[in-house]
Amino acid sequence: MVGTGAESDDAAVSDADSADSGDRDRSSTTVDVPLPVVAVVLAGGTGSRLYPASRSHRPKQFLPLAGEGEDSLLEGTVSRAREVADEVVVVTRESYAEGVSERVPDAAVLVEPAGRDTGPALLYATHRIAREYDDCVVLAFPSDHLVGDGFAAAVGRGAAVAAREDRLVTFGVEPTRPETGYGYIEPTGPASDGETESATDAEWKPVESFHEKPDAETAAAYVEAGHYWNAGLFAWRPDVFFDAVEASPLAPLLDALADGPAAADSPSGTGAFETAEPVSVDHAVFETAEDVAVVPVSFPWDDVGSWDALERVLDADSEGNVVAGDVTLRTIDAEDNVVAADDRHVSLVGVSDLAVVAWDDRVLVVPKSRAQEVKSLVRSLESQGEF
Repeated sequence: MVGTGAESDDAAVSDADSADSGDRDRSSTTVDVPLPVVAVVLAGGTGSRLYPASRSHRPKQFLPLAGEGEDSLLEGTVSRAREVADEVVVVTRESYAEGVSERVPDAAVLVEPAGRDTGPALLYATHRIAREYDDCVVLAFPSDHLVGDGFAAAVGRGAAVAAREDRLVTFGVEPTRPETGYGYIEPTGPASDGETESATDAEWKPVESFHEKPDAETAAAYVEAGHYWNAGLFAWRPDVFFDAVEASPLAPLLDALADGPAAADSPSGTGAFETAEPVSVDHAVFETAEDVAVVPVSFPWDDVGSWDALERVLDADSEGNVVAGDVTLRTIDAEDNVVAADDRHVSLVGVSDLAVVAWDDRVLVVPKSRAQEVKSLVRSLESQGEF
């Protein structure tokens, strides 16, 4: 079992974790995965485009948003992961570790030595997990997405592919619209397992290429061509992942981690993290690896990356206004707005197509069409020590 990064490599997590992991019911996956499944939940990011609800001390994954009831996004993610996995490990930064433990006390917490994006974080987590198992499947999940029914069965199918094939696995969400805010996965060839008669074999396709966030015309072409949204969901066996990392920018970090059992937490291991290039696992590994499979999935999914996204996942009132959080909204001639707040009374008069957010002592007003630019605002606030 993986302990926290601040503890020794031999540290064990709580007895509740140890007792729970062996008895977990994965019957909801409907797929026999012949190896232990370990879910790695990534919870080190901030989610700056959801400022001011998301701040340096309160990241997006700690917020209760659409579809999660009173639970935070992190709690919802860990709950879903437990439907699929024998063990759940949350990877986070040191400043968030206490908040993670408070929200998901039954999950193991792994503190990465330095924040360097998802590539180093997942390499670190996989290295630690590989020492606990002869072989297993690692499932990597973002902690701050909204996911609907069908998740466990679909991800179970992908875990089975990773267990049986010498391939990295990515999950491709079937698009419901030409979306410019997501990356895309281009498959190639027919579904490899679709021609078999085994009910436990998952449909998967080889990946031709990954594409960055497109403009509107290109997004429409991608959807027409049968490309999938890249949801940042992955699966692999550790040995397959390490083989791919050896030919990636993460190779020096892999070498540092492989120096010995305590290398990850040694000065040399920490130093390797601090000098590692901040890079996503997509860019560092998946986009250059030769044998990548995409498992198509159709469950409802949204990364809720900016305030305008809430109108996709929340019901609107008769004037088209959407409310998130604890808000009493009063309007006169106000339509198609997104309003989010923590215990506030908000009134709108004669405005439309705005995101109005009031959290703590901060207020944000931005046209929905420019909601992505909140990230630039946050950079400015950070430079002034105001984030």
